[in-house]
Amino acid sequence: MSDGPLTGLRVLDVSTILAGPLCCQILGDFGADVIKIEHPTMGDSMRGHGKAKDGHPLWWKEISRNKRLIGLNLSAPQGAALLLRLAARADVLVENFRPGTLERWGVGPEDLHRVNPGLVIARITGFGQTGPYASRAGFGTLAEAMSGFAHLTGTADGPPTLPAFGLADSICGIAASSAVMMALWHRERSGGRGQVVDMSLLEPIMTAVGPGPTVYDQLGVVEQRQGNRSTNNAPRNTYRTKDGTWVAVSTSAQAIAERLLRLVGHPEVIDEPWFRTGAGRVAHADELDAYVGGWIGERTRDEVTAAFAEVGAAVAPIYSAQDIVEDPHVRATEMITVVNDPDFGPMRMHNVMWRMSETPGRIRFTGRDPGADTDSLLIDELGCDPAEIADLKARGVVA
Repeated sequence: MSDGPLTGLRVLDVSTILAGPLCCQILGDFGADVIKIEHPTMGDSMRGHGKAKDGHPLWWKEISRNKRLIGLNLSAPQGAALLLRLAARADVLVENFRPGTLERWGVGPEDLHRVNPGLVIARITGFGQTGPYASRAGFGTLAEAMSGFAHLTGTADGPPTLPAFGLADSICGIAASSAVMMALWHRERSGGRGQVVDMSLLEPIMTAVGPGPTVYDQLGVVEQRQGNRSTNNAPRNTYRTKDGTWVAVSTSAQAIAERLLRLVGHPEVIDEPWFRTGAGRVAHADELDAYVGGWIGERTRDEVTAAFAEVGAAVAPIYSAQDIVEDPHVRATEMITVVNDPDFGPMRMHNVMWRMSETPGRIRFTGRDPGADTDSLLIDELGCDPAEIADLKARGVVA
């Protein structure tokens, strides 16, 4: 079975919560040999996030899959020296310490490129390596606030709303995996020259939120919260069904909007001049929501989805995690897959993020215990003597 298109690529994951680890998870899913570096006594803070079972953190099983683990104190000179030795054999290093931290430890980009000029170094921080906010503590919540996401999320008369999950971090992690591959492609075409990727949590989610800054620049308009409605088209909302579940409806395409209004028994509005554009329909959102919501409220979720499918309109049930696991399409396409874990046996988790016909990638193993690969990495990769390793462990440099 193919390990993926990145087989043979060596990645050092020197990051924690959440963007960096996700970036490295994606690279590992598609074949890269990822070496995860944790603090030898404190471990990675990611281990304490989310639910645990029998003392084993469940999120860790996924975010650290396909990663070999070593406990290494980078603030100790011996630990920094070991990182440089590992970096000399690596292709990529991903880190998310505050700007200046690696430099203070003697393992900044200049030090790393001295031992390996071809190394791609991805530096993920809240606000980037430069600018007045560079030294601030940066977390996904702050990026979700400053990107415009919270401002636009929530009901019109309610407070700004933050997501209940790591949205900014996840978008950044996915974006960082793309940035790393661009840098590697440049290395391929430039005679092996590495570079530094400066990635902030703020910019990817700011892009995802949309063209608000451009709209403000050109029109002086600051868009406001609309609840589940859209400023671009209508009807677009969530609607409660007869059996107490919820569905989401979108009419981004004109033809879909027309099919929907015929379905719910109001074909007459299709001939109205205002119905011909998304903006026109937005101006009549109350009227359209009443038509669609009334029709949906008289039917069960299964009846609604079946009727929409029959006429080619767009609807989706609003799912919980249980619904996701049980959905026939999710199962048929293996979006959630089953992997074998040494602690739990078969367990479900997200599959690799996309499908590739020739080099599909795979989950080779789940996230491991702290320092699971320390001895093998130091002995097999760096040629360390067992007595030297014992001394380093006694000093708290490795674990």
